[in-house]
Amino acid sequence: MVWVSLRTTRTDRRAPLRTPTTRCTTMSLEWLMDWSWSLDGLRDFIATGIQSFRDCDATALAAVACLLVLFVWYCYHVGREQPRTYATVNALMQSAEANGVQNGYVYCHSPECVRCTHHDGLNQKLYHNLQEYAKRYSWSGMGRIHKGIREQGRYLNSRPSIQKPEVFFLPDLPTMPYFSRDAQKHDVELLERNFQTILCEFETLYKAFSNCSLPQGWKMNSTPSGEWFTFYLVNQGMCVPRNCRRCPRTYRLLGSLRTCIGNNVFGNACISVLSPGTVIAEHYGPTNIRIRCHLGLKTPSNCELVVGGEPQCWAEGRCLLFDDSFLHTAFHEGSPEEGPRVVFMVDLWHPNVAAAERQALDFIFAPGR
Repeated sequence: MVWVSLRTTRTDRRAPLRTPTTRCTTMSLEWLMDWSWSLDGLRDFIATGIQSFRDCDATALAAVACLLVLFVWYCYHVGREQPRTYATVNALMQSAEANGVQNGYVYCHSPECVRCTHHDGLNQKLYHNLQEYAKRYSWSGMGRIHKGIREQGRYLNSRPSIQKPEVFFLPDLPTMPYFSRDAQKHDVELLERNFQTILCEFETLYKAFSNCSLPQGWKMNSTPSGEWFTFYLVNQGMCVPRNCRRCPRTYRLLGSLRTCIGNNVFGNACISVLSPGTVIAEHYGPTNIRIRCHLGLKTPSNCELVVGGEPQCWAEGRCLLFDDSFLHTAFHEGSPEEGPRVVFMVDLWHPNVAAAERQALDFIFAPGR
């Protein structure tokens, strides 16, 4: 019998059988070694960064630190303030009755009203409003408004008699008594497409004149002769809820106009009626930042609008655009049989007032500021 010794090979000694427990232990050791290497790398990275800062110029480091402090302060300051919310046309629809809107038009009860104030402190008030806007939003694009407010007195006093806005003049705007339809093409075409809608709602309103001298919602304006009535949907940036409910389709149409002024005191929308024999005295509008649009609803013969000495006639279903900061008048010299002259009037932004300027002017001249 031959005895053979049993030996494990070298391979068997170096590669013992691995159980799950052994495998987990090995992975944990490898992970700890890797993490130790990561900590070493992070320590080296931090040391390198510190050395880089030490090598930098102390003045540069101080400047960076100051900028960082200013940025943190600015973020805190802006985040702490609540932006001022000023009313939109739709919001005022719900609250205007509680703010002095009676019988279809605004009664101004505040001596601080920018639209109705004409005193030496007006420019300071406007400048304060501009500063408040710029602090909360931006000075970007405010150069022309800033220039206009700073020199408002000079502009208003030195304007030629043909154009003299009574409240605010924005410099460097193209000046002309009448504008072409292309100046606000979208809104002009939209109004003209809805001519019949507006006319129908006016005819429903006008039936009330057979029952009383001045129906509710209508306003009688002062004229040298004749009668001039207006029915406001928006008056000085304020909705007239009762009137808007009586002309719902016309009111909704206002919301579809891209350039309608609805959020500041220079914005109006109304039906304007001149009875035969009426003459409106020559007068100036409050500002040159808007274009007044007249959509002819009923246009008898011998009716004219004169702006800056240039006469124009209305046409039914057509829009007439003009700058009412020019000296202007209107008259109806037709016969009583022809009936009244009727237009739908709405104020649109001047096409050369930029979007940033419109936003700022809405803030500065918001109703009630």
